[in-house]
Amino acid sequence: MKLWRWILLLVIVAALAAFGWHWVAEDPGYVLIKFRGYIAELTVVAAVVAVVVAVAVLGLIWRLVRWPFGAVSRRHRRTSRQRMSAGLIALMEGRNGDAERDLQRASRLDSLRGPALLASAEAASRRGEHGRALETLDEAAQSAPQAARVLRARFLRREGRPAESLALLAPEADSGSLTPGGWRELALAAVAAGDMRRARQALEPLQKSGAIGQRAYTSLESLVLTGAILGTSDAASLNTLWSQLPKPQRRISAAVDAYARRAAHFGMMLPAMDEVESALRREWSSQLVATYGNLVGDDGEARLRRVEGWLDAHPNDAQLLLTLGRMCVRAKLWGKARKYLERALALEPSSAIWEALGDVYAGDGDNLQAQRCYRNALALARGDAVQLAAHEQRGPLDTRPVAIEERSEHGVPRLRE
Repeated sequence: MKLWRWILLLVIVAALAAFGWHWVAEDPGYVLIKFRGYIAELTVVAAVVAVVVAVAVLGLIWRLVRWPFGAVSRRHRRTSRQRMSAGLIALMEGRNGDAERDLQRASRLDSLRGPALLASAEAASRRGEHGRALETLDEAAQSAPQAARVLRARFLRREGRPAESLALLAPEADSGSLTPGGWRELALAAVAAGDMRRARQALEPLQKSGAIGQRAYTSLESLVLTGAILGTSDAASLNTLWSQLPKPQRRISAAVDAYARRAAHFGMMLPAMDEVESALRREWSSQLVATYGNLVGDDGEARLRRVEGWLDAHPNDAQLLLTLGRMCVRAKLWGKARKYLERALALEPSSAIWEALGDVYAGDGDNLQAQRCYRNALALARGDAVQLAAHEQRGPLDTRPVAIEERSEHGVPRLRE
């Protein structure tokens, strides 16, 4: 508050005090107290002051009398808070036995009973004492019923009993009273139990709650959508599910990838390729490129030219080069396949690339080199050293990254990290 406001406030208070005193001084009132022969005559102001002083003195005396008895209670509260703090720290450090002991002692204080028992149940569960964890949750349910129910569902899911976890949370989900943590547990339990309808229903309230970050929600959403798509039994159910999904969910790379693989399984190659191509135009994804390369169709040459066109913008993508190599192997273009795979191998060695390169040599009739590539694929998968060919020992291929200028929507060049 500014200085002039303080001055104005003081002036107003002083004026009110002056007028009040003048008003009381004109007629201070009269109070007569007579008790057992004793007579006390006071003004009203003096009587009010006496009452206030008497109440204050009595309150002070009462506090002094209660102080020795309250010392024990204060010590109990202080000790319980210290044990609660020590128990939580022990739980985070992985000292679950110490955590359970301290938290059980902290739960003796009524104000800490609920959170202490919940944390103690978590410590018991981490120790593998599932029976004691559930018993502790029964006690915690008296103080924090919703939190105890969500934690019990989490324990059941961890123990491989997702159906029981789902049944525990379903009534609150149907009534719409489930907490954000409950919606997350419901989604995970439903995925584990194979009830994808329940899992999808949990996404909307969880997103509206904003209880988890965008990255965590996107990961959970991808998990649910992938499970729902891969769980379809025929082409009709797949198309029905895909058409019912909101447009933002049909743009998720993991969902597009799952749809393309499931559609290809049912023989719907054209819809699968269309969805992948649309997704790649929106956002580049190496996984979608790999899926696109695995789709088998009658227009192999046209698809190969389309994928080779992507190489202009992504010349250093090892997954794209591997996909091109595999497509060339299917087309029996051994020289072109070897060129793509050798560059991919130099950029980002993997057992899959060595295996594809072995297919190239085997298809070209060079069984010795094919066996070497297959051995290298196994060695790399085990973490062992690979055997290089003579031309690879003389000098590596020129696989320096090709500089591609990237510009923003305003035409300004972007700096590459």
